[in-house]
Amino acid sequence: MTTTSSADSTRIAYTRTGSGPALVLVDGAMCYRGSSPNDALAKELATHFTVYTYDRRGRGASGDTGPYAVEREVEDLAAVVKEAGGEVFLFGISSGVALALEAARNLPVTKLALYEPPFIVDGTRSRVPPGYAARLDQALQEGKRGKAVKLFMTEGVGLSAAMVATMRIMPFWAKLKKVAHTLPYDTALVIEHQTGEPLPSAWPEVQVPALVIDGGRSPDWMRHGVASLAKVLPSAEYRTLPGQTHIVKAPALAPVLKEFFLA
Repeated sequence: MTTTSSADSTRIAYTRTGSGPALVLVDGAMCYRGSSPNDALAKELATHFTVYTYDRRGRGASGDTGPYAVEREVEDLAAVVKEAGGEVFLFGISSGVALALEAARNLPVTKLALYEPPFIVDGTRSRVPPGYAARLDQALQEGKRGKAVKLFMTEGVGLSAAMVATMRIMPFWAKLKKVAHTLPYDTALVIEHQTGEPLPSAWPEVQVPALVIDGGRSPDWMRHGVASLAKVLPSAEYRTLPGQTHIVKAPALAPVLKEFFLA
């Protein structure tokens, strides 16, 4: 592990592995080094790239200087990009897609790959309920981390109450509660794209080649959001990984990323 400093002096922890062109992986909600699908992905990619994984602020070994703003997370990523040599390939997964898109507006990103942002763009899934963000904040202010995670899983992710009840007795629930205070960060990144309305052309500055990917077994609402994103990005291609879900397997994803980034 190595650390760098963001523009506001927040400590950002990262790991570098492999050799080749620099590739930075951006986590989704509640994930961090040691508890992330990007850990396995980094191992798969390290034979072709110098891979950087990092703890987003408030998670793992990184700091969490307040108040939060999306701009601070972009500055965190900028600090990692600088450590990587100042020009990188960038991959984002889930809500990390929204952060990667924000970063690609201004950072020296040469190619961009994105897996399943949780964008709700039509009626195939109910929109995130009004007041969700406020209820999430209130639960955290009251110290009810478990309640905050439950709200995220049911109202944010759209899982059934029965499924979440089962999750609450699993060992990993404690890990989720540990980083529950970062849920508003991901909410700030994605909530404007969870209204059930078509995506606007919100990223016209992102002109770099982009690959937008989903899993063939993921729910329709998520796949519709991915397809919509591919259409609004100026220079994007859309690809589906047969048999994959939102919990994508690294051996299925890594070859697609290698092909795209090295072409």
